[in-house]
Amino acid sequence: MRYEKHHRRIEMTIKQAIFAGSCTNVAAKPARKLPEFAFIGRSNVGKSSLINLLCDNRKLAKTSSTPGKTQLINHFLINDRWYLVDLPGYGYARMSQEGRDRLRRMIEGYISQSEELVVLFVLVDCRHDIGKIDLDFIHRLGENGIPFAILFTKCDKLGPNALKAQIERDKELLLQDWEELPPMFTSSAQDGSGKKEILDYIEQYI
Repeated sequence: MRYEKHHRRIEMTIKQAIFAGSCTNVAAKPARKLPEFAFIGRSNVGKSSLINLLCDNRKLAKTSSTPGKTQLINHFLINDRWYLVDLPGYGYARMSQEGRDRLRRMIEGYISQSEELVVLFVLVDCRHDIGKIDLDFIHRLGENGIPFAILFTKCDKLGPNALKAQIERDKELLLQDWEELPPMFTSSAQDGSGKKEILDYIEQYI
């Protein structure tokens, strides 16, 4: 698989983030069509905390110590120009098979049918090797031509050398299926690292 890279860098600041609605399918998305940048990852990867960091609002996305809290597709209108989309996590802990199937259909429906989706950020916990469930999900994105980037979370939990070594291991795993690696970012909701780089990357598409 190959991945098209973009190199232009422009700075962005989020001045306004407004909850624009929740839905279970693309037909029920907000009526106003704008570019969408979606965030997804395994349950308890730190997605809600990262979204709140990007938007400078600790209460925007609901955080919880219980994995699998997000069970709807949530749209946030950013700077009246684009949507940040908070998707349910995969690897649904403590959920029935029926519930897991429902969320899987919801996620797959949005990813495959949303014409406004520009980039899907796949969040991965930097403290562990990228898991099979992540690799399988990323592989399906490649098969379906979905543009995505990998976003390593909780990077404050590792020292610089350990973080670099872990990411190199993950790259090796990814290169078993990919000819070129997708864009990658490191982040921490605790110390704010990665915020500027992520927002600047989004800005180049707006």
